[in-house]
This record gives sequence, structure tokens and C-alpha cells, in this order.
Amino acid sequence: MVLGLALPALLCATACAGPGTLRRPAGPDASPRPARPSAASEGAPRPASPTTAPAAASAADLCARIVAHWSREALDGGTYGDYQSMGLSNGQYDILRDVVDAARPVRRRQGTAAADRLIDRQARAGCAARYRHGTPSAGPWS
Repeated sequence: MVLGLALPALLCATACAGPGTLRRPAGPDASPRPARPSAASEGAPRPASPTTAPAAASAADLCARIVAHWSREALDGGTYGDYQSMGLSNGQYDILRDVVDAARPVRRRQGTAAADRLIDRQARAGCAARYRHGTPSAGPWS
């Protein structure tokens, strides 16, 4: 007999909670909580957070960053490696070789900090010249 009365109460507590509530089984702290609305039910898309939507970098900026990074690696390791494994095009690799060749004597005479500044300047200048008229169109590895 007790089971006969408890079953409808349990079903009502879980199925009759109403819209906008989370259905939970009855218990000592069984008060319904509001359901978390989905993006579709909110009606309007949420604006992007300024910290999650960085400004798009230009091709020259990306080139300068990757060339500077790999120039430091090549200067420290003494080897260039394969330009494709570095994610560089042939033209970017040419810039890297010029930058590293210029940075070696500067590092010997003036130290690593001076070489790092030179790497940043020359990578930026080389990539700006390369992408002055947009992306080179001779293929992805040019």
C-alpha cells in the first residue's frame, strides 16, 4: 500500500516539475533548480568576448613571428633544419637564413639581447617587404 502512494508522488516530482526546471528525484534537498538555457533558447547570439576573439594578424605579422622564432632556434642550435617542418615557405626560409647570418656576429660581439633585437627588426622588415603587395601567388611554398 505504501508503494502504491509513493510511486505516483515520485512520478509527479520528476515528470510534473514544469518547464524551465531541472527534474530531480525526490529527496531531502530535492528542490528544483532552474535549467541552464541553451544558446538556441536565448534567442540572440552571445557577443564574442574581447579576450577570446583576438585581432587577426596580417600575413606579414605572422611571417615575422614565425621567422623570428625559428631564427632564434637556428641561432641557438646551429642548424637550420627543414623549412617545411618549421612551417615556412621557401621565401620565408630565405628571410630566416638572412636574419640568422646577420645575427651571428652581433651575438658574438654584443650579446644575445642585441641579437634578439636584430632578429625582430630584420624578420619584421623582411616579411613586410615580402608581403608588401599581398600574399605571394606563386604557390604555397614560394
